[in-house]
Amino acid sequence: EPDAYGRQQKRDLAEDPEYARVVVYHTAEERDALIAEAFAGSDWVIKCSGVGVWDAELEEAVAERSGGTARTAFLDVDAPATLGRIAADPGDPFHACIPRYDQVLTYGGGPPVVAAYEARGAKACTPIYNGLDPEEHRPLERAGEPQWDILFMGNRLPDREARVDEFFFRAAALCPEARFALGGEGWGDRPMPENVTYLGHVPTARHNEVNAAARLVLNVHRESMVENGWSPATRMFEAAGAAACQVTDAWHGIEEFFEPGEEILVAANAEEVARWVRAVDDAQARGIGEAARRRALRDHTYGQRARLLDSILRAPVAVESVA
Repeated sequence: EPDAYGRQQKRDLAEDPEYARVVVYHTAEERDALIAEAFAGSDWVIKCSGVGVWDAELEEAVAERSGGTARTAFLDVDAPATLGRIAADPGDPFHACIPRYDQVLTYGGGPPVVAAYEARGAKACTPIYNGLDPEEHRPLERAGEPQWDILFMGNRLPDREARVDEFFFRAAALCPEARFALGGEGWGDRPMPENVTYLGHVPTARHNEVNAAARLVLNVHRESMVENGWSPATRMFEAAGAAACQVTDAWHGIEEFFEPGEEILVAANAEEVARWVRAVDDAQARGIGEAARRRALRDHTYGQRARLLDSILRAPVAVESVA
């Protein structure tokens, strides 16, 4: 990865893992040398979208080497954004790269994303969805009554703010008797109803604890993800692993991941969020959360996602994604 955006100072892992070699490059010359080294000694070379430095050059460099000993793939972590960008710009150089990759892997997106990539010449396109680590995302016992009636954790993002205004803040205004909690970066200067507690940034290590303190957990997705559908956020699976009773904004494909009404609650607007806050008691919430955890452990662990990726990388042709 490039030495940029302070990433080396904000690493998720304090030390390099045993299963991977992490290399930081500083110049274009170092970048090109690493690309040559990768193609000389790898079965697959995968370019991840949104690196933030030399993306176009890296995408072209990987695509132009397709057809050799190493196979190539593009991992799109925000397919709606990528597809929207190239649709708006016929001259975007990424158009020419797509047909040359052996595989396009996407961070979710379902049938619309697969169809869009195939229409642009992709040889194969496979969504790989978020998931959970059962050892990390697990229920915690709560002593006594819930601290909050509903919790939303998410950073302030331009593509999501209007939806958070609707599903969280307006719902809080409609339910002045209920206790709402908000976690995430960037909300400190946002005026809030009196019944909202702002938690600030919640470290990943505290997610289970905070999920357990709320009767309901709200998920609000970015506008582009809702428009496309089939894009469950990481938080949805993490909260399911913690056996949280979730209320999600409505989007196409939700039923392929969790059963509405049984494993998750769906809301189309602030009024429906408020209705769930008032209607679902603690016992009902626990039952829905436990059902969500069973479904997540059955269908949505990172072990299952890894097996899907392994089958793709080993197969002579791509395999279809499973939710």
